[in-house]
Amino acid sequence: MQRDDYVIRLSTHPRDVDAKSWDALLRLQEQPTPFMRHAYLAALHESGSACPETGWIPHFLTLHAGPALVAACVVYLKTHSHGEYVFDWAWASAYQQHGVAYYPKAVVAVPFTPVPGTRLLARDTDARIALLRELLAWSERMGVSSIHLLFSTDEDTFASKQLGMMQRNTVQFHWTNTQPALTSFETFLGTLTQEKRKKIRQERRKVADAGVSFQYAKGTEITPAQWEFFYRCYEKTYWEHGNPPYLSRDFFARMASTMPEHWLLFIAYREQQPIASSLIAIDEVSTGDTMDFNPPMKKIAYGRYWGALERVDCLHFEACFYQPLQWCIENAYDRFEGGAQGEHKMARALLPVKTNSAHWIAHPAFADAVARFLEREGQGIGNYLQDLQERIPFKQTL
Repeated sequence: MQRDDYVIRLSTHPRDVDAKSWDALLRLQEQPTPFMRHAYLAALHESGSACPETGWIPHFLTLHAGPALVAACVVYLKTHSHGEYVFDWAWASAYQQHGVAYYPKAVVAVPFTPVPGTRLLARDTDARIALLRELLAWSERMGVSSIHLLFSTDEDTFASKQLGMMQRNTVQFHWTNTQPALTSFETFLGTLTQEKRKKIRQERRKVADAGVSFQYAKGTEITPAQWEFFYRCYEKTYWEHGNPPYLSRDFFARMASTMPEHWLLFIAYREQQPIASSLIAIDEVSTGDTMDFNPPMKKIAYGRYWGALERVDCLHFEACFYQPLQWCIENAYDRFEGGAQGEHKMARALLPVKTNSAHWIAHPAFADAVARFLEREGQGIGNYLQDLQERIPFKQTL
């Protein structure tokens, strides 16, 4: 039953939202990734990575029933489309060609983080729908062109459909440990076709023959010097492509301070000197009743950032896929998410997964045009996924 007695609050700084209440609500969700933790969102803002100066103007929308926080989300007013990974450049271009302003727009997402997870935190379905209804009303009052709910869960998708938002799908590539008997990387290779198994061994051999070895550090074991080296690698990769890095050095310093348990760092060495690194996020999520004393847990790793100071053939694959996959297998992880885009990941046993987003367009004519576009695009995504299924790298479908 819909309630109309929620107390609605809106704030523009994470410090105005109680961190314990936010994180407690997050733990109740379908996919409570660490990227929606209060500390992560606060670090993005306070480090100057995602803030008004960089075109991300945050608004924290919360619904309270008495003193209890029952629903919450962060929505960003944006003056550009960078750092989202669900691309709407064509929509912005169409607006511009017709002399209509596309920016500012509203985005419900984690900046620079294309990881599927709950975006609309809520105690139940009614609270989630009430939160989204208020979000849409707020967007209309603000006069934004559109609102975009990105990389959301099935629960978020259900709420968005109830309120008539347009649906869109994209494709990512994830590795899922469907064989509990996997105990080593060699055992994993044995599940692949001969062609894929041979290719991976060749790529790993190229790195080893170049004299490159790896070490990893986890959580508080990662030293300040290692964090600093990682940032040098990360920053260099962006500048090589002609762009400043999205995330500041201060952001990662805050991660080391406030969320160290969620990070795993791989460092590549040659002649005892560090030459490259990759940073992986890790998490353990309850899969049972949150009231259980010892609920079953699912362990998930997320490929996030990488960089190199030297060029070595196949080093990227080793640092970003093979080392993390080997670690995940040896530590009984259930899933490794490889990030946005990248059909080449299939050859490394990361399989296609459909991701969700939802969109509301204020302008009626443009809303009709976008709806027709999404219908055609959806058919294309369906055909693409069907084609990918015919190229599964395993000996048999797992």
